[in-house]
Amino acid sequence: MSAIPISSSYASTFSYSAAHALPFFFARNNYSTRINLHPPVFCQLQSETEKPLTRRCSPFLESSLLSGNGGVASNEWKAVPDIWRSSAEKYGDKIALVDPYHDPPSTMTYKQLEDAILDFAEGLRVIGVRPNEKLALFADNSCRWLVADQGMMACGAINVVRGSRSSIEELLQIYNHSESVALAVDNPEMLNRIAKLFYLKASMRFIILLWGEKSGLVSEGDKEVPVFTFTEVIHLGQESRRVLFDSLDTRKHYMYEAIKSDDIATLVYTSGTTGNPKGVMLTHQNLLHQIKNLGDIVPAEVGDRFLSMLPSWHAYERACEYFIFSCGVEQVYTTVRNLKEDLGHYQPHYLISVPLVYETLYSGIQKQISTSSLVRKLVALTFIRVSLRYMECKRIYEGKCLTKDQKPPSYLHSILDWLWARVVATILFPVHLLAKILVYRKIHSAIGISKAGVSGGGSLSSHVDRFFEAIGVNVQNGYGLTETSPVIAARRLSYNVIGSVGHPIKHTEFKVVDSETDEVLPPGSKGILKVRGPQLMKGYYKNPSATNQVLDRDGWLNTGDIGWIVPHHSTGRSRNSSGVIVVDGRAKDTIVLSTGRTEVCVC
Repeated sequence: MSAIPISSSYASTFSYSAAHALPFFFARNNYSTRINLHPPVFCQLQSETEKPLTRRCSPFLESSLLSGNGGVASNEWKAVPDIWRSSAEKYGDKIALVDPYHDPPSTMTYKQLEDAILDFAEGLRVIGVRPNEKLALFADNSCRWLVADQGMMACGAINVVRGSRSSIEELLQIYNHSESVALAVDNPEMLNRIAKLFYLKASMRFIILLWGEKSGLVSEGDKEVPVFTFTEVIHLGQESRRVLFDSLDTRKHYMYEAIKSDDIATLVYTSGTTGNPKGVMLTHQNLLHQIKNLGDIVPAEVGDRFLSMLPSWHAYERACEYFIFSCGVEQVYTTVRNLKEDLGHYQPHYLISVPLVYETLYSGIQKQISTSSLVRKLVALTFIRVSLRYMECKRIYEGKCLTKDQKPPSYLHSILDWLWARVVATILFPVHLLAKILVYRKIHSAIGISKAGVSGGGSLSSHVDRFFEAIGVNVQNGYGLTETSPVIAARRLSYNVIGSVGHPIKHTEFKVVDSETDEVLPPGSKGILKVRGPQLMKGYYKNPSATNQVLDRDGWLNTGDIGWIVPHHSTGRSRNSSGVIVVDGRAKDTIVLSTGRTEVCVC
């Protein structure tokens, strides 16, 4: 293996524990280095000549270090990484994640996951990461992405995230704009792709490969920029943690600080409407709001299985992952290529994805029906038509329809309408039940989603929404933006009103305003949707003018979307739909695709 040089300019930032850990690591792996390490006497001299090194810690996750060492520990969540201690204590030996498509395939329990996050965080401290520094994390979803993401947060750094499929120019722009000091990438192939431009135009203190070995690099690049593998960072952290816990004297030479809820946890770059990507500053408090409140939408239970396929850096997937891991579930990583097979193999209780996935599943079912024999095709299509009509009548008598009318229908009209819908539904129910036994059961087995599919990040087509309702697959549509961490509204299983994005989640307010006057409009009126709540971003990084365009002084964020709120009716078809949000499209020249991407409309 090639040497891993570390320039002396930042070797001096290494702590006493690093001075023990690095020689151990490199000696064990037979590395020749030119690292300038301080002798153990450094810490004794440091207290007289220099300020002690600062350790920023997640207050509940690392409460054992903070307590009695000048830091403020906590017995409740103050930062996102705090969730891992709770999960490890409650679900320690239960499987947390399965990652079958990376080399090596990985399965980790909750305790193993907590230890890996702590080791990675400590490994970052060993190689010189300081609190509040930005670290770029350019990679796709995997168990190591999660460990790196949470390890960065746990050591008080701010991660800057993006996927590996972004253009080199976009990644470089994000890296430099965010003022990142180091880079973590997916694998050697990705680093080979971006290395030339990054070595030339970016200042990198070090690089971390999440997967693969350094032997896969085609060029050694800049000798002053060391490259670490994921395993090396973990090993450095393990040894440094051992030294810390074995030596009380070592711990005394740090100044301990707890991460605060209002500290920035991550920068997520979004294209917004037009122009260069803007860095959305999300705090620990923003993300903790999602973790604590998404259970009202997805009532996940210990032992439930989730299938993950969206990019982990996306705010939607990210917040959902943090939430489900706080519930003791098992997450299985899959890919677009393997999704169909994995749905049948793993039989997940939940799938969290974008509308395109549900549209693809719908198209696959329709294709299978259309290629069947004539008799089977006619039977299946007849059953589906009956079920669609049955569910329409069911929505009417359950009061789960949408209306813009501010005036409720008369009591007599409501009774007659309810009675008619109930009679028709009663007539159709036996056929619908037969369809479930003969046709839909097979579809359920192939799809495998036993509890619900959660759709967000774009507009869900009405025909797809109604189809899954008809065959008995729950699809919960939600709504949010990167700027809102992201979920601000979603359909609950008990109030799954088709055509809407559901009610606001806890502690979240909506209002509809006139696009010209900013006057608040009554329910049923269409206008610009504005939202307020604890999940709203801190602002756009280094872009106060863009922040002021979307966030007003009273804390209301302009979503840029057109929508309306269903009026409150005590009678009629919409009596159980009052207060749900309906999104009708973008206010400006942009559209949000079913893939979750934002595109500029030029038509």
